[in-house]
Amino acid sequence: MAEPEVYDVAVIGCGPAGLSAALNAAVRRKKVVLFGGEFCVSKINRSPQVDNFLGRPGVTGEALHREFVAHVREFDIPMINKRVINVFPDEDGLFGLAIKDRIHRARTVILTVGMAVTRTLEGEEGLIGRGVGYCATCDGPLFQGKTVAIIDYTREGIEEAVYMAGFCARVYYVCMHTEPPRFEQENIELLKGVKPVRILGADGTVSALALDQQTVEVDGVFIFREAFPPQDLVPGLELEGNHIKVSRGMETNIPGMFAAGDCTGKPYQLGKSVGEGQVAALNAVAYLDSAGK
Repeated sequence: MAEPEVYDVAVIGCGPAGLSAALNAAVRRKKVVLFGGEFCVSKINRSPQVDNFLGRPGVTGEALHREFVAHVREFDIPMINKRVINVFPDEDGLFGLAIKDRIHRARTVILTVGMAVTRTLEGEEGLIGRGVGYCATCDGPLFQGKTVAIIDYTREGIEEAVYMAGFCARVYYVCMHTEPPRFEQENIELLKGVKPVRILGADGTVSALALDQQTVEVDGVFIFREAFPPQDLVPGLELEGNHIKVSRGMETNIPGMFAAGDCTGKPYQLGKSVGEGQVAALNAVAYLDSAGK
């Protein structure tokens, strides 16, 4: 089997910061990959009018984002429409980036994951890896014949619920978006109009999910959000409050890893995100060049 391709720069997130970072790294002739998809459509897309981006008065957010994407595509940067669920140190000083069905490898990583608006549930963080997960496809086989709950804010969990129904005894699908799906599988129970409150544990593993109207006994809980806390994506990443702690060069506490945009803190503004994306890319390139990579 051929070795997976190694990229110079992997950018996680397809908002303005991520697109800016990918473009600026590609301009400097680095091999770049951009991870994004429907789940990371940024706030700019929802803006009816943007008045504070220099040189583009009165432009709509959707039009501006479309121009950003078109500019990036001019450089033939691969855009992988899948969520990265984990970033970890790989062999040879590289980073491994796990998605559903494979591992990608990169020499540097730029995080532009936005700001997680939805707070974690009570009990969630202490049970990560002990029944709480963010990729049902990855961990599904561990729940053969068991009961799980899928909390879906993005519609990304619909496919995962169908997959899990193939070997789980029961799947509770907690619909947190505005378009409840219809399932043909008899062992999927749709729960809508409810609010998850707390994930309960017994003996260090998930035992139940408390909703505002009922509690269901489950062996696992999978959560699909537009963004989730960066420390869940990158173990050991240093935070400052709810944001990724960075230097003026957008460097994190992990060598070779950078961050830009809303995930680094206020102001949550378009110009700041685009600028930080550029700074992160330039410093990632400098890191690669200084290390002879």
